[in-house]
Amino acid sequence: MATQIKFGTSGWRAVVAEEFTFPNVRRAVTGIAKYIASQPGKHTLLVGRDPRFLGEAFVAEAARILAAHGVTPLVITEAAPTPAIAFATPHHKAAGSINFTASHNPPEYNGIKFSTPDGAPALPEVTHKIEAEIASLGDTPVALGDGTAAKYEQLDVKPDYLKRLAELVDLQAIKKANLKFVFDPFWGAARGYTSDLLSKNGVDVSTVHDYRDVLFGGHAPEPDDHLLGDCKSRMKETGAVLGLATDGDADRFGIVDRDGTFIQPNYIIALLFDYLVESRGWRNGVAKSVATTNLINALADHHKIQLYETPVGFKYIGELILKDAIAIGGEESAGLTIRGHVPEKDGVIAGLLVAEMVAKRGKSLGEQLTELFAKVGSFYPLRDNFRLTPEVKEKFTEKVKKDPVDLEGLKVKQVVRTDGLKLIFEDGSWVCYRLSGTEPVVRVYTEARQQAQSEKLSAAAQQWVMR
Repeated sequence: MATQIKFGTSGWRAVVAEEFTFPNVRRAVTGIAKYIASQPGKHTLLVGRDPRFLGEAFVAEAARILAAHGVTPLVITEAAPTPAIAFATPHHKAAGSINFTASHNPPEYNGIKFSTPDGAPALPEVTHKIEAEIASLGDTPVALGDGTAAKYEQLDVKPDYLKRLAELVDLQAIKKANLKFVFDPFWGAARGYTSDLLSKNGVDVSTVHDYRDVLFGGHAPEPDDHLLGDCKSRMKETGAVLGLATDGDADRFGIVDRDGTFIQPNYIIALLFDYLVESRGWRNGVAKSVATTNLINALADHHKIQLYETPVGFKYIGELILKDAIAIGGEESAGLTIRGHVPEKDGVIAGLLVAEMVAKRGKSLGEQLTELFAKVGSFYPLRDNFRLTPEVKEKFTEKVKKDPVDLEGLKVKQVVRTDGLKLIFEDGSWVCYRLSGTEPVVRVYTEARQQAQSEKLSAAAQQWVMR
């Protein structure tokens, strides 16, 4: 029986050799090809990848299948960041892109992300049609093609993308500040991007993990605090003021302050929002997912700028970017983009903008965050994942369908169901529960105005899950 292929918030992902197999990849690409062929206009697709195992082979197979269905493949020759592929898609007037990536997932995973002509992640109305095309294939194996080594048009997305970044970031201000930086691409697709752009503009930048390793050092290529030890060590060796990191496909970022403190993405998004209003004068709006810090809400109130709160999934923020409705949009899971840029998460521009912000303000991120708290109040967000037994999951699934009136003694002021279940309490603190669509896991997001209260709220939220 054929594997059911479903596109989630960021495409289809699965373990290589279990569900992510060549037969299933052929089915998925055939579904995309049939969808594209049914649409009006130019039938050209970019085909790219991150540096994962078998990426080149999957790209070659996809190109053969697309060509067999009358869709012209533009093959990206080297591993490329997801945002670089997103930028190249409308730049080359393509009908979309297929990107073989599993982003920050562990090395045994691979995936397919499909984006539309504007470079944005495909919305559910598109992915549902692709899923229907895949399902219509049934259990019949997709033909392998004639096996000839056809030559398809090849593409290097790096030059145009770096040129665009140089237009959006004040590289001369970074150079003038005479600061040192460390870049950690986590063996991923951003190798030669952030570091090249900085060094070619006279900025002192060192790198770690700047070579291909399909096992990503034996762990997920995720730029989180517990995996940034080598970056922190290099910062100490070189006297760097910032550590900039990206995940496997460079759509997510990780930032280390000059004292070795990891600054969580919630705070980076808020700091950059405040900085862009200050430095660019952009006042057209800000977007955040429902699980992202309310520090952004407070800043929107402070600057008198419209706030958009979206479901989790960057495609919703991408829509607002395309409409020029926002100056910046971000998610607590380390994704952001800005006005005039791609409608997709971009970990590369995130790091570069942080470097510009530190260079121009002349203060560490910790100092800037303290000033931000003094301006609009303090916020302490936390996130936890809890694995559920089948019994607990069934019980919890029923429980979240109802609107609670309290949580472990805290009175609920408002219930929000933009995505999952969000409970807002009378003191402004909140809890958000989101069940994973692929694992027996509930993601629990909490935020309070004092750090000690935040830890208590997180414990209470866990108790409510389990009881």
